[in-house]
Amino acid sequence: MNSILIFLLVLAAFMVIVAAFGIFWAIRSGQFEDMEGPAQRILMDDDDPRIPRRRLREDKK
Repeated sequence: MNSILIFLLVLAAFMVIVAAFGIFWAIRSGQFEDMEGPAQRILMDDDDPRIPRRRLREDKK
């Protein structure tokens, strides 16, 4: 029984270390820089003619 308990404690400690590494990586890589931008972009109207778009190659000819 003790060996199972030790195994589970080691496994839990490993999972905490992996989760902490993932959180610190996300913070350092800038994943949390713009939290409101994507939520506001959903509400923007894509039919607005002032929005620059890529044109097809056929339109440029």
